[in-house]
Amino acid sequence: MVTVGDITEYLIPKGYTLAVTLEIADATLGGLAMGTGMTTYSHKVGLYHENVVSYEVILGDGSLVNASKEENYELYQTLPWSHGSLGFLVALTVKLVKIKPYVKMTYSPIEGQKNYCDTIREISGANDKNEKVPDYVEATIYSRDRAVVMSGKFSDYDDRIPVNHITRWYKPWFYKHAETALENGQFTELIPLREYLLRHNRAIFWVVESMIPFGNNLWFRFFFGWLLPPKPAFLKFTTTPGIRAFTFTHQVFQDIVLPIKELEEQINISEKLFKTYPLLVYPCKIYDHGDNSGQLKRPASKYIVPNTNYAMYNDLGIYGVPGYVQTKEKYNPVQAMRDMEKFTRDVGGYSFLYADIFMSKKEFEEMFDLTLYEKVRKKFHAEGAFPHLYQKVKPEIDVFKIGEKYKIS
Repeated sequence: MVTVGDITEYLIPKGYTLAVTLEIADATLGGLAMGTGMTTYSHKVGLYHENVVSYEVILGDGSLVNASKEENYELYQTLPWSHGSLGFLVALTVKLVKIKPYVKMTYSPIEGQKNYCDTIREISGANDKNEKVPDYVEATIYSRDRAVVMSGKFSDYDDRIPVNHITRWYKPWFYKHAETALENGQFTELIPLREYLLRHNRAIFWVVESMIPFGNNLWFRFFFGWLLPPKPAFLKFTTTPGIRAFTFTHQVFQDIVLPIKELEEQINISEKLFKTYPLLVYPCKIYDHGDNSGQLKRPASKYIVPNTNYAMYNDLGIYGVPGYVQTKEKYNPVQAMRDMEKFTRDVGGYSFLYADIFMSKKEFEEMFDLTLYEKVRKKFHAEGAFPHLYQKVKPEIDVFKIGEKYKIS
């Protein structure tokens, strides 16, 4: 298995990187291809699968096939978001981009929800396809009215700009570093490209704070920061059913793809349901490939960027302990997530399926278009050999029973 850590270490010294990668070093390229992924470059190139040229897959009958735009096109269209429910992936051909050794990153603090939402839309090209956009765009929202919008461009070394090695074990976690702009004002720095791409790796965005509340303490970072992040395989191995049920009801970890025109409403709904900050925002193109193009439904015409075949969406990352849990207020985790999923369906968005889902099969089929997927399962021998997508991604626990047991009344 090739991980993001492996591929960035190999490619970047040669002057290239993946068009779309992920900030977590242990994520695998195959996992991203069969699931999905986006990054802060996605406002230029879309989701991970838009940058896959071809897949080599072993089907349910044991045959090895290639899937691309020229060969087995229906399979090519449905492998993304299939989560291994159509075949075993053995090889990928992916697009690369030419790079420079640094990212020149500017951190801009913005007050007022409308102001920062408008800024994100403007610099991502959501309003105008001819907008000259930076190479990287992201935002961290620290409260309803305060955010830091970050824009980065590929850069050579410039001795007039300070260099920040942000992934060194003793450095502040990235989201805490970005937050300093709220007090100190806008600033610009150079970040070595591989370090930028893995900037959220140590704290898994800010999830580690829920596990180790003192993890960003200077002394902890200096003496123990090299231990982070915890390995996902270790966390899975040591998670008992009791711990799984407890974390399921006392934490939220969701990435949701939503139309960026609805960004203000996304934030307000998230605050109402979870009362937790920070929130992560990555703009991303969602292309309209026509009918029966795969599991992603076509973006609504009202969201299409004028004179293009794509809409600008965004990842809304909601991670951490809900505020209601921290203050022991009334909170039902299952109902909160079901309400978030309903909002997502209503605006034509999509839940990332690596996280827990709370939808019935009928609701799942309202969010995703399984028309072509069902056809491909029959045609390419997946039935009886691989589980259905819904069965593959739904939680292994009874979410309704556990949610009722652990809800805060």
